[in-house]
Amino acid sequence: MNIVIIEDELLTAEDMAEIINSMDEDISIAAMLHSVKDAVSFFKGNPKVDLIFSDIQLGDGLSLEIFQSVEIKAPIIFCTAYDEYALEAIKNNGIEYILKPFTKETIVSAINKYQRLKTHFAPASIDYKNLIQAIAQATSPTTEYRSILVYYKDKVLPIPLNDIALFQIDGDVNRLMCFDGKSFIVNQSLDELEQIVQDQFFRANRQHLVNRRAVRDASSYFHRKYVVNLTVAVKEAIIVGKNKTSAFLEWLAKK
Repeated sequence: MNIVIIEDELLTAEDMAEIINSMDEDISIAAMLHSVKDAVSFFKGNPKVDLIFSDIQLGDGLSLEIFQSVEIKAPIIFCTAYDEYALEAIKNNGIEYILKPFTKETIVSAINKYQRLKTHFAPASIDYKNLIQAIAQATSPTTEYRSILVYYKDKVLPIPLNDIALFQIDGDVNRLMCFDGKSFIVNQSLDELEQIVQDQFFRANRQHLVNRRAVRDASSYFHRKYVVNLTVAVKEAIIVGKNKTSAFLEWLAKK
């Protein structure tokens, strides 16, 4: 059986491949793909694939866009950290899902389920357009998020928004800093996080997204700018540009 893994986190893909390879010598990993672009290119070559393990959110888009772009008849087992709405949308299409962080038991169970049901898989195409729309609605700004998921060692930790002082770009990664000083890498971009946290946080500049509860005060700066002083220690000054000062003061007044 040929299996393809679509996962943008290299270590996660390798862990999954190791579990799958240990199951049966007749199972092989045909490819490990890390982006929508790479997957579309791969499947356009019409390789023989029996089963696909796929994350939902990749670095360059939703993996479901792959299956809209290329006709794929192989069944798909989604591995995701999405909330109950997204999981339910996938579940209603008759395809198994695994909630991250996965274990050997959940991977083996999913493959065993596929092997039991493979004679019943129909070649009819799935309506991925509606599925993408369902997931987009589930992850839209109308969804109320209370936590941000972060990966730490071999665990997934839900960090409550009320515990987060700010999000910031730190070199090549995005981080969140908690009020207690703890810091974690986050997978989402600041643009994505801005949509999730909504009015509780303010996008001071390209590098910083600040919790209202973390703002001690603001000081006037050159050219009608403001320096935001926080209740937590930060490496660099957080400056609100003059084109954002009105919005910032209005937001701060709601504190």
